Amino acid sequence: MTDNHRTGTPSLFSRRDMLGMAGTALAGLASGAAAPAQQKRPRIACVVTYWAAPGSHADWIICKLMDGYWWKGAATDSRVDVVSAYIHQLDESPLGRKVCESKGVPIYDSVAGALTLGGDELAVDGVVLVGEHGIYHTNLIGQKYYPRWWLYQQIVRVFEKSKRSVPVFNDKHLSTRWDEAKWMYDKSRELDFPLFGGSSIPFYYRKPEIELDIDTPVKASVVASGAGDEGSLFHCVDVLQCFVERRKGGESGVASVQSIRGPETWKWTERNPWAGNLLDAIGKNFDMTPAALRESSRQPSVTIVEYRDGTKGAIYSVRGVGWTYAGDIQGRDKPAMTSMLGWPGPYSQYHAANAFEHWINEMMLTRKEPYNAERLLLSTGITAFNMESNWENARYSDVGRVVETPYMDMAYRTTRGPMFNTGPRPPVIPYVRGFEK
Repeated sequence: MTDNHRTGTPSLFSRRDMLGMAGTALAGLASGAAAPAQQKRPRIACVVTYWAAPGSHADWIICKLMDGYWWKGAATDSRVDVVSAYIHQLDESPLGRKVCESKGVPIYDSVAGALTLGGDELAVDGVVLVGEHGIYHTNLIGQKYYPRWWLYQQIVRVFEKSKRSVPVFNDKHLSTRWDEAKWMYDKSRELDFPLFGGSSIPFYYRKPEIELDIDTPVKASVVASGAGDEGSLFHCVDVLQCFVERRKGGESGVASVQSIRGPETWKWTERNPWAGNLLDAIGKNFDMTPAALRESSRQPSVTIVEYRDGTKGAIYSVRGVGWTYAGDIQGRDKPAMTSMLGWPGPYSQYHAANAFEHWINEMMLTRKEPYNAERLLLSTGITAFNMESNWENARYSDVGRVVETPYMDMAYRTTRGPMFNTGPRPPVIPYVRGFEK
C-alpha cells in the first residue's frame, strides 16, 4: 500500500511494518497542528557542512532546535530532540564541537553514522541538512560548491537500506545544478518523505503583515533586495516564489530565465515598464527617487522570470529596501506590497530564522510539508539558470542569454495560509554559552 507523502505514511513500509509501528505513528495529526503532550518527541539527526561562528547557519538553526526559538511574540520551546550530528568540516568547526559536547550530542564520522546512531539501520525521526557556509571553492560562473547533493544522497542511501524514510529539511537551495536538484526532489517523492527548506526570508516579519489570497490575479511581480551573489539571490528568488505561487490558477512552472547585469539592467527596465513601474513604487515606499534607487547598487542586476502561464517576474539587486515584494494585481490601481526588514541582531540569541525552526518542528511532528516542495525545486532552478545565463562557451556577457526551461513544468496549487512570523520582535539577548568565538 502506498500513500501520498503528505499524509505521513511512508511508502517504503509494508503493511506488517506499519501495524508494528502503530504505537508511534504520527499520521493522525492534522496538518500544522502541534503534537499532543504524551507524544514521543521526534529525534533529529543534523548533517552540516560547517559550524563555526555564531553567524553560521548551522548555529542559527540547530541551536534553536535545541534551546527553543521566538515565535509569534514569545519564546517557544522546541518540540524535537537533537540526538546526533555529522560535521563535514569538523576541524574548522570548533563551535559546533563545543555545542554538541555541552548538549551531550555525539558527532559521528559519517552521515550514515549520524542517521543510524552508529547502528545498521535508520534510528532517527527526522534529518536537518544545513549545507551552508564553510571552506568550499566557487566555480567560474559564481556558484559555491556546497556539497548538499553529496550529503543528501548519503541520507537517501540510509533510507533505501532501512526500507523507511523520515522528513528532511534542507537549508537554502537544493544544489547548484538542475539535474541534481531534480534528482533530490524526485527521491523525496519516490521514497515518500516530506521535504522542506529554502530561504528563511519568506517566513520573516513583514511590513505590512499581509499575505496574498490564494487565486489572486497576479499579472507581474518584482522583488527588490541585495542579490549580488548566488546565496543572496536565492533568498530573493524564494521570496518571489512564495508570492507568485498564490496567483490565480496556481503555479504553472517556469518557461525561461535570463540574467542582465550592470548598466544594461536599466536599459532593459526602460523597455519593460511593467517592471520599472513596480520598482519605482518600491522606491517611493522608502522615500527614494527612481534615480536614487538605481544608484544604490554598484553592481545592479535583474533576473527575469517568464512563467508558463504568461505571468512575469523580475528580481532587482538594489540597496536600502530590505527584501520587498510588489505585485501588479488585476483590478487594483496600486501594487500589492510588503517588505521583510531588519534583523534583531547583530548575532543575538534570537537572530534570524526563528520561523524556520517552528516549521521544522511542525514537519517533524506531523510528517507533512509546510509548503509544497515543488516551490523549493523551482526556486533552485531559477537560481541555477540565472547563474548560467551570463555565460556561454566560457564567455561572459552582461546581457545574458534567455535560458528556456521546458522541464521546469512543476504545476501545483498551494493551500497554505500565512506562515510568516508576527507579533513583537524578539529581544536582543546575547549568546550566553560562553564559547562563541
